[in-house]
Amino acid sequence: MSIEKVRAYFEQFGIADRIREFDVSSATVDLAAIAVGVEGARIAKSMSFKLSDTEPIIIVTAGDMKIDNAKYKAHFHVKAKMLTFEEACDFTGHAPGGVCSFALPENVKTYLDVSMKRFDTVFPAAGSSNSAIEMTCEELERYSSNFVEWVDVCKSKE
Repeated sequence: MSIEKVRAYFEQFGIADRIREFDVSSATVDLAAIAVGVEGARIAKSMSFKLSDTEPIIIVTAGDMKIDNAKYKAHFHVKAKMLTFEEACDFTGHAPGGVCSFALPENVKTYLDVSMKRFDTVFPAAGSSNSAIEMTCEELERYSSNFVEWVDVCKSKE
């Protein structure tokens, strides 16, 4: 189970006990916001894309944001293409609803979107469709597997 991989990954940092598991689904931003008890924007939404057939990436954004295709293409030099359900499971080891930037295979790079930096803490999933962990943006950067950089690839909120 993916949450067990994340728990084992967090053990090395001494933060596994911070994982919160819910009796209800947290598989979507809206459901996670209800489960955690915060506004949806504070849910750290992890989306899986592929830069090529062998290069999957995770982009974590604030829960109220959407990917801006033009910004994505300008940054990554390819059209945004999300992984299918099966590809997400195969490439990341996490099923959609529990996809997160933790305990990832070495070939899966993580990018964090600046849209989260307006919050003191955010709540990414922890490998299952009924889990989350509260982190500062600095902690999210520190603990994300294969972190590359902060990016600005979301639509403006104007």
